Amino acid sequence: MMIASRPHIKILDGLRGIAAIAVVVFHFMEIIFPDPADNLVSHGFLAVDFFFCLSGFVIGYAYDNRMKEMGVWRFFKRRLIRLHPLVVLGGVLGFAGYFYDPFGFNPFTESKIQLLLLFLATIFLVPYPVMDNRVNNLFGLNAPSWSLFWEYVANIVYALLLCRISKRLLWILVIASAGWLAYAATIPFGLLNGWGKNDWWVAMPRVSFSFLAGLLIYRSGWKIPNQLGFAGLAFLLALLFMVPHTSFDYIYAPFVAIVYSPLLICLGVGATLKPGFEKICRFSGDISYPLYMTHYWYMWWFADYLRAKQPSMTEMAWMSAAGTIGLIAFSWAVLKLVDEPVRRWLTRRYIPR
Repeated sequence: MMIASRPHIKILDGLRGIAAIAVVVFHFMEIIFPDPADNLVSHGFLAVDFFFCLSGFVIGYAYDNRMKEMGVWRFFKRRLIRLHPLVVLGGVLGFAGYFYDPFGFNPFTESKIQLLLLFLATIFLVPYPVMDNRVNNLFGLNAPSWSLFWEYVANIVYALLLCRISKRLLWILVIASAGWLAYAATIPFGLLNGWGKNDWWVAMPRVSFSFLAGLLIYRSGWKIPNQLGFAGLAFLLALLFMVPHTSFDYIYAPFVAIVYSPLLICLGVGATLKPGFEKICRFSGDISYPLYMTHYWYMWWFADYLRAKQPSMTEMAWMSAAGTIGLIAFSWAVLKLVDEPVRRWLTRRYIPR
């Protein structure tokens, strides 16, 4: 049985790539400027909330009308094939990067059994925050995997429950999770939490609200016709990351997650894509997930280089710019040489047409 896929909304694909690049730049900047007040993209972490909202919309758009025909198990297989190859590759890169750190600030202090457990936990996406020298990330070998863990949880809840609920109940869940998110923003560091051993629970309201909001946008058919195009929307998305850090972050961060990100998706659905931007959007969307999942091994090396060499601010700026470009090129290579071939093989093997 063949179940046809719906066409991508290309502007949303392009915005996903902009958000992924913002995450990479944010990670460079937080290493150079540990004080958020000095970070030029101090709200880059809110890209994750945009990802979750976009994911809720895309899952509803792609699967709401065919879940009954497809079935839960086939849905799970499709999502695993789409997401898990890069979960594994990210773990392999993180494992190799830990052992071959050229600047030696990640000493081999764990036992071989502990490191094996860390590696297995990473590739099977099981939180295991035991690396003190990596600030107790839930996934010490590949820090961004924390959001993929919650993406998997959201997908499971969608397949078992959310695909069947009424829009009225969905509204209730959205409102309740918005309140939970607003509360989470009031604790120290607010919505910057969720990735580590401490305050890991903040990830729950972040993914709950944003995923549900994205699903509600799709089911309500919300779109805002506009002529902003990809360039205008990319500017509006980038702008939210560059708002300076202030003492009012407990208001700004939930405002972005609850209002601004869903608004951008409504605008993206209603925007007109000019032909000249189609290739840019396709490229941006294609590299977004590989870039997000395979960049962090380099961040540990970058942080260790700064401690070892103590370069000038000018040198760090050039290194960050070159590193971002290099990681984008690396993600394209990962896409073409690993991700797409592996997904094609797995699809042929496990999802007969």
